[in-house]
This record gives sequence, C-alpha cells and structure tokens, in this order.
Amino acid sequence: MAEPAEQGGDHHLVEERLGGEVVFQGHFLDARRDTVRLPDGRSATREYLIHPGAVVVVPLVETPTGLQVVLERQYRYPVGRVMIEFPAGKRDAHETAWQCAVRELREETGYTATEWASAGAIHPVIAYSTECIDIWFARGLTAGDRALDPGEFLDVFTATPAALLDWCRDGQVTDAKTLSCVLRLQNVLDGRWPLEWRPADAFAADIAAEVQP
Repeated sequence: MAEPAEQGGDHHLVEERLGGEVVFQGHFLDARRDTVRLPDGRSATREYLIHPGAVVVVPLVETPTGLQVVLERQYRYPVGRVMIEFPAGKRDAHETAWQCAVRELREETGYTATEWASAGAIHPVIAYSTECIDIWFARGLTAGDRALDPGEFLDVFTATPAALLDWCRDGQVTDAKTLSCVLRLQNVLDGRWPLEWRPADAFAADIAAEVQP
C-alpha cells in the first residue's frame, strides 16, 4: 500500500505563513504569533515556541545481574512533579547533537561512554513548539564526577529495562521523550531495530575533519 503522501502529495494540508511577530523572547525560548493561509484560502493564527533543539541519551550499563539503564529523577516546575527521565538537555549554539549528548551525559550523570549510536529523533510537542530531540544510545560506560549547572538538582539511578517498562505501564513514567525512548529500547533489545554503534573517537574525528580549513 502506498503512503498517503505518495497518493497525491500534501499540498492540500500545508499552511502558508503570511507574517508574524515575536510575542516574548526569553532565555532560550521565543514565543511567536503568526498569521497563516489555510489550504482552503482562509486565514488563521498560530502561536508557538521556537526551541534550539535538544538530545536525550539512553545509557546502557552492564552489571553483574544483567543490563540496566541510567535514569534520573528531577523536579519539573511546569507540571509540579518529580519525573523519571533519561538524561537530556538542550543544545548549545554551534554544538552538534552528538557533542550535546556527550556533554549532557557527563554533566548530569558523571558517565562517559566509549560507544554511541544515533536512534533518530522525535518532535515532542508538534502543536505548539519547533522542538526536535535527537535520540542517542550510549554504552561502555565509565563512572565519574557530575558537573551540574547552577540551580540544577537531580538524582541518578539505574534500573532494569523490565522495571522501566512496568513504570511506563503503571503511569509512573509520563515524560514523552522517555516513553519514546522506551519504545526504541524494547525494539533494540528484541533485535527488531538494530543500531549502528560507533566508537566515541570516530565521532570526534568526524567533527575535527569538518572544521579543518
């Protein structure tokens, strides 16, 4: 069966931006209000947030009792709850997704990894934000000291994939990026979604080659 887009294109769904304004410019989020032309010719208003992009890391650690994942517990002010999440964070300017993943893993958990694998991306809030989160898996972990940002407070712990899956089922885990990563983790462990693992040195060499004059 052909994909819907192959049957006639998406032109009947696309909205055209006519103009807009910056409603609010914050520390890392900008709020915009645009006027758009709808597919039927009418106009409408769209309010949304500009986000610099982020990464989430699924760290895999081998223990004497088997494979575990590294997780965090962190208070999230907008929802007023302590949430269970995979390590994650926003990208800095001129930082690649992999560099951000390495930095966030080390800063938040203290771990460094010898091997990395890209696992796609997600758009967690497509109705009102441009945010795109790149997903990375990490293994060959070595523990070290954390380097949390000022004002950042979180607990780091490990759990089995089975326990994490149960928490998702029971509603203890509701963070969208973590739920999406659990779907990928299940399929990776079952062999249905293989990953292309590469040494950390190879990613670093690629970046160094790109900046050579």
